[in-house]
Amino acid sequence: MTRADRSRLPAVGPDPAFRLPDRARHRLANGLEVRTVEHPTMPVVTMVVQVDGGTGADPADREGLAAMTADLVDEGTGSMSALDVSDAIARIGGDFDLDVGSDSTTFTLTTLTRFATRGVALLADLVIRPSLREADFERGRQLRLDRLRQLKDAPAAVAERAFLRLLYGTHPYGHLAIGNDASLRAMALEETVRFHAETFRPDRATVVISGAMRHDALLALADSAFGSWTATHAQGTTAPPAAAIVPSASAPRLAVVAREGAAQSELRLGHLCARRDTPDYSELLVMNAVLGGQFVSRINLKLREEKGYTYGARSGFDWRRGMAPFSIHAGVHTAATADAIRDAINEFDEIRGGRPATEDELVLAKASLTRGFPRNFETAQQVARGVAQLALYGLPDNYFEEFVARTNAVTTADVTRVAQQYLHPEQLTTLIVGDLAAIGGTLDGLGLGAAQVLPADPDPAPAH
Repeated sequence: MTRADRSRLPAVGPDPAFRLPDRARHRLANGLEVRTVEHPTMPVVTMVVQVDGGTGADPADREGLAAMTADLVDEGTGSMSALDVSDAIARIGGDFDLDVGSDSTTFTLTTLTRFATRGVALLADLVIRPSLREADFERGRQLRLDRLRQLKDAPAAVAERAFLRLLYGTHPYGHLAIGNDASLRAMALEETVRFHAETFRPDRATVVISGAMRHDALLALADSAFGSWTATHAQGTTAPPAAAIVPSASAPRLAVVAREGAAQSELRLGHLCARRDTPDYSELLVMNAVLGGQFVSRINLKLREEKGYTYGARSGFDWRRGMAPFSIHAGVHTAATADAIRDAINEFDEIRGGRPATEDELVLAKASLTRGFPRNFETAQQVARGVAQLALYGLPDNYFEEFVARTNAVTTADVTRVAQQYLHPEQLTTLIVGDLAAIGGTLDGLGLGAAQVLPADPDPAPAH
């Protein structure tokens, strides 16, 4: 029997090599891209349909149209009602999910391998041939209007909506998926029908199937369900993708959404920074981990541990195909609002060279990104969604296999370089959702100029 030496920590070895399961690319006769992944560990299959066109495809006066259309997809197909669809998914032990992002709408169905044929046929019917009924549309619209009213009482949600608008202005990325009160009330079922016809088409979609089957069997599944999918709307008639539009917003340095009597100030500080396909992606992740991307980051240690202003502060990227924001998030005690902003801006500035990242910080930052990385690809569903991300952002097939090595190769000099290249303190927009009467007199000393006061309710509901 060998005794364990508990007088010192065990040595940490190098990260093991990471590999995704075997993958293959295909293209059906109708132009649909299909990616198959052999994932034999469990008898399940995950099918992902990713359509180019998320919130960034919403028309200017119809914010929320993409999400509204996506929500109607599982409300029925053919003679099946929403309850029939739910029952059909349950009968095959399925798990259905949809996500409306900035650049795409994604539908995911996971089921047992023996039900794969039924599952992929059902998913194809929902995506390609949704019923789009008036009653379902009206119910969905009312649910969204009710949800919007609830969000107006949530400071974090108010901050998120207002901050996107400040950074992007009228750019298609400048709103949340839920839309706004005015656009939802003006929306008609016919617009969801037209949006579906324009956007849900094989030349704008990617299907990923991952599971305990061989590539040829997975491809046959996709072809059987999606091979007859044809476009019902002429190509090239839709607006240019949001990623191709250059944001032109001129955001104020300081803005406030007044909430009388608020005990906390919800803070957002940031600016547009980089695209997801930037070659400096790993360097930026490491830089963010040092600055605010983990519990032991500089911003959290300063605002929480040292100053006691907040329960937690963080920073991060909200990645997109086009220019994405880099921002700092925190909820701080009202009396500490100005001091917290000053400290956050100082940390934002110092990592650019005034106080470069140390080797110890670099070790912790890399470990936070690489040690748990393989856990992101344990299941067929995780693998399928990861491969869909490769398709969405045009990344090479070996991207995930190289991530750990690329991240571990980042140096302190790299962190300083990307911080100087991508972070610009003079371009920071600072948003406060809080008690303006209590904090107004403390903001002048920040040197950010006069605060632009934003309406507490940017989308007031019409009187009835």
